[in-house]
Amino acid sequence: MINKSELLSAHIGSIVLKLAIPNMLTMSMWIITFIIEGFYIGQLGVIPLGGLALGFPMLFLLLMLSAGTIGGAITGLVAQKLGANNVQAAEEIALSGLIFTFGLGILFAVIFLVFGEVIYVSLGASKEVLEEVLKYSNVLFAGSFTIWVANGMAGVVRATGNMFIASLFLGIGSLVQIILGAIFIFGIGPIQSMGIAGSSLSIVIGNGIAAFCLLFWLMHKSNALKLRISIRFFNPNSIISIIKLGSLASINAFCTWGSVVVITAYMTNFGVQTLAGYGVGARLEFLIIPIVFGFGAASTALIGINIGANKLKRALNIGWVATLYSALAAGLIGFGAYFYPSFWSNAFTSDQNAQEVCKTYLEIVGPFYIFFASGLCLYFASQGAGRVLWPAIAAIIRLLIVIIGSIIVSRYTTGSVNHYFYLISIAFLVQALITSGAIYLGAWNRKIIPKEETIR
Repeated sequence: MINKSELLSAHIGSIVLKLAIPNMLTMSMWIITFIIEGFYIGQLGVIPLGGLALGFPMLFLLLMLSAGTIGGAITGLVAQKLGANNVQAAEEIALSGLIFTFGLGILFAVIFLVFGEVIYVSLGASKEVLEEVLKYSNVLFAGSFTIWVANGMAGVVRATGNMFIASLFLGIGSLVQIILGAIFIFGIGPIQSMGIAGSSLSIVIGNGIAAFCLLFWLMHKSNALKLRISIRFFNPNSIISIIKLGSLASINAFCTWGSVVVITAYMTNFGVQTLAGYGVGARLEFLIIPIVFGFGAASTALIGINIGANKLKRALNIGWVATLYSALAAGLIGFGAYFYPSFWSNAFTSDQNAQEVCKTYLEIVGPFYIFFASGLCLYFASQGAGRVLWPAIAAIIRLLIVIIGSIIVSRYTTGSVNHYFYLISIAFLVQALITSGAIYLGAWNRKIIPKEETIR
């Protein structure tokens, strides 16, 4: 376990890596899990794969909101209170986080179970593809409260500096998901094949196990704070704090998701093979997010606890170091996909048209993953600082580039899929430049930083 003094004084490069490595291991499990899930469903044929291409952005939104937005807000707020030695306030936020995430899980279930068909039809789903995506979505969102609670409580654990514990239990959930996914999708013995719905059920059960383990640890094993299920620790102001920070931060998640949905909707106009190929290519983009999250979650906790202790300059430098690490990791993946796109495309589908679309996507967008990772990591870092306005503005501009650009491409050009992929690349670049520029010019500043504060 890393103690508080180490979080406040250790060398920045070393402590970021030390906290990020457990997250990276767990996020690697997420990557493996999603790759295997795509492989499983790819064996069912191109139509289920097309259904997954429409359903996966909804899972992506769910993960972005639960782990990145609300989970990140909980991490930042708890870390700031621990940095200021206000343990009771940290415990109040932890309990509020549990109540709030469970409520959001119920809300999402109602929305997608009632309006799911309307949502997917509006995205271009029809006939067989609509049937497949509804099978996937209905099971996923009926049990989405497990995903919300697991990621919310993991956010509390990360705020204490116990990245290994959070990563361990989430990793166990991913392992369960891989095993059960094969069983439920294809069937074994007396268990009948559920098809694409089996993937969703495995996600719900895996996260349910992770949530139980995290709750048990916070209630009985944690030293930095305890999760106390008591009316005495229920503070409405804590929920309001989570909502205030999380709602503004959620703009980034919704805009990122919205960009994906807009492009997905336009891809449906080119046929199911193009949709499936784009879905496979964009899946690599989704899977970069967990890698960046490894560094981003570490920076959220570190920046929060340092700002709570009034070490503002050190907090700023933690954000830049974490972003550098994220950009390097994403760059390796992006340029690897650029030079060897068939390695990824051929792993998920044997349809040649889908493979070609996927290759085109990776060759155009892959080199820009550096900027995608930079903007995303600075968003996580800004949650730790409690200053997410400029990352939210940058995300809105990114979405506007995709929406307006897609309208122009569809109306005034031949409408090649390449043009849509160029829009994605430009949007990544602009978002990163706006976010980094704003932070460099003082978006995190709360007061004048004393000159004697040193950078470690």
